[in-house]
Amino acid sequence: MVIAKFETWWIDRGKCLFDEKRQGGAKMGWDVIAIRLTTDTGIEGISTCMAARSGGVSESYLHDSIAPVVLGRDPHDREAIFHDLWNIDRHEAFFPVFLPGPVDVALWDICAKAAGLPLYQYIGAYRTSLPVYASGNFHGTVQEYVDEAVYYKSQGIPGYKAHPGGPVSFDMQVHQAIRDAVGPDYVLMSDPVGEYTMGDAILVGRQLEHLGYKWFEEPFRDFELYKYTELCRALDIPIAATETTRGCHWGVAQVIAQRAADIVRADVSWKDGVTGTLKIAHMAEAFGMNCELHTTTMNYMDLVNVHVSCAIRNCEYFEYFVPEDNYRLPMKGNLPIHNGVITVPEKPGIGTELDWELIEKSCHSYRFQEI
Repeated sequence: MVIAKFETWWIDRGKCLFDEKRQGGAKMGWDVIAIRLTTDTGIEGISTCMAARSGGVSESYLHDSIAPVVLGRDPHDREAIFHDLWNIDRHEAFFPVFLPGPVDVALWDICAKAAGLPLYQYIGAYRTSLPVYASGNFHGTVQEYVDEAVYYKSQGIPGYKAHPGGPVSFDMQVHQAIRDAVGPDYVLMSDPVGEYTMGDAILVGRQLEHLGYKWFEEPFRDFELYKYTELCRALDIPIAATETTRGCHWGVAQVIAQRAADIVRADVSWKDGVTGTLKIAHMAEAFGMNCELHTTTMNYMDLVNVHVSCAIRNCEYFEYFVPEDNYRLPMKGNLPIHNGVITVPEKPGIGTELDWELIEKSCHSYRFQEI
């Protein structure tokens, strides 16, 4: 069995999901690329990829630098393909952080389908479900954060993570207002997405400790390891990091070695697929650390995160990016969340479908290669 065909569909979303500050002066369509690998035996592996700031850039990486490595290969040779792609990355490809993980996901999907097993069982099952927390986007007012947290609590979601947009005084108002609204026992986290100075982070971190937040995520950029190490020493609240750290498990290893995080982050889009995410999760487990999987911002790939989470022990929650309507494209249906718990699909492979009719209607560009 070898990969005989490599196809991509660049799908227009038509709107930016960031606020004006983070959109900046460049286009941010938040488009998605659907990927389908087909074997010579007819088994299909499906995944989705961020098109991010430029669908054209993502599409070119996929076809110019990744497809030639994958075509003609046995999908079971995932480890060899993983290292071949890292060789290319080091020698002038310099892939975006969200590539080539989705192609690795498609390889795993093929192999699990060929084995007749759901992906989490093909990896090696640990459980079949885990609790979720709602993770909102940036908002302009304190009340919007409060309303969002209160709404998802009312829907039975057992936790909420705010992404406060700054400045620090505003963020601290958000933290206090949410805690006042949801009560003392509801699980809360905060992720300001790399906006703080060291002084800001210590000030906010001490507030979060006082308010009983569960963790404090990414107050700095991922490469500011000295600041992370000092912050971990200064605060009792767990510090979560490595969401966008490049270098897969090699990059995360430096964070662990320098004691620059208490919780590491990974996901199947931004950390080299199932293969890379498992490497990070197992490494973290050896150091007694949780690897809390980060949303891919795409429901289909987040469902792959569920499979991985159900095949490891050291992940406590599923990150549920809300509102779900913004992140469903191009998957059919909703995520299988009931009573605050997400349950892994039991069909072979990833176990869900893309909306191919919608993909065809919204397709900006289709490309393929075959042997």
